[in-house]
Amino acid sequence: MYRTLKGIGTAELVVKKSVFIGYASPASSEEEAKSFIGKIKAHHSDATHNVSAYLINDGKNFAVRYDDDGEPKGSAGKPVLKVIQNKGLSNVVVVVTRYFGGIKLGYGRLVKAYSEAASLAIENAGIVEVYETERFEVVFSYSLYQAVRETVEGNGGKVVGEDYGELVKFIVETRKGEAEPLMELLTEKTRGRVRLRPLFMRSV
Repeated sequence: MYRTLKGIGTAELVVKKSVFIGYASPASSEEEAKSFIGKIKAHHSDATHNVSAYLINDGKNFAVRYDDDGEPKGSAGKPVLKVIQNKGLSNVVVVVTRYFGGIKLGYGRLVKAYSEAASLAIENAGIVEVYETERFEVVFSYSLYQAVRETVEGNGGKVVGEDYGELVKFIVETRKGEAEPLMELLTEKTRGRVRLRPLFMRSV
C-alpha cells in the first residue's frame, strides 16, 4: 500500500509581490514525472523559476530528484521534496513556478513560500491510498446470486465484472492476501456449489 495523489492539483500564492503557482500530479514513472515538469516549464516559459521535485517508488523503481532552477541552493527544490516526503507520498511530482515581483524574499521566506505552494497544490489534488489487489472468478447458478453477492460485498470484495449466460460469472477483486479466505468462505456459504478460479494480481 502507498499514498499518492487522486489527480492534478494547483494553488497560487502571492508573497511580497512574487507569485508562486504550485502544480502537483501523480506520476507512475520517472519519465512521466519529467514529462509533467517539461509541460509546466513550457507553459510558464516566461517565469523567473520553475522549481520541481518528484518521488517515484512503485516497489521496483525508486527515484528522488529536486531542482532549484536558479534559486539559492536548498531554498526551493529541497523544501518541495520535503513536503512530498512529510506527507508520506509516493509516485508524485510537484512543480512550483515563481514570477519575481521585484522584492527579494531572503532564504527563510523562500523556503516557506515554496513549501506552502507545494503543500496547497497537494491538498488541492487530494490524497488517495493505493493497494495491491488480486482477482478471482466465481461461476454459479442463478439461485445462488444473492448469497454470492452478499458474501463478496460483505467481506471486503468488489464485483468488477459480471457475465450472465447459462450460469452467472463474477470477477471479484480484493486486497492482496484476502482472495483466498473469501474463496473459502464462498465455498462454505454455498456448500461447494460454486466454481472458483484465481486470476492475476494488479495495483489499483
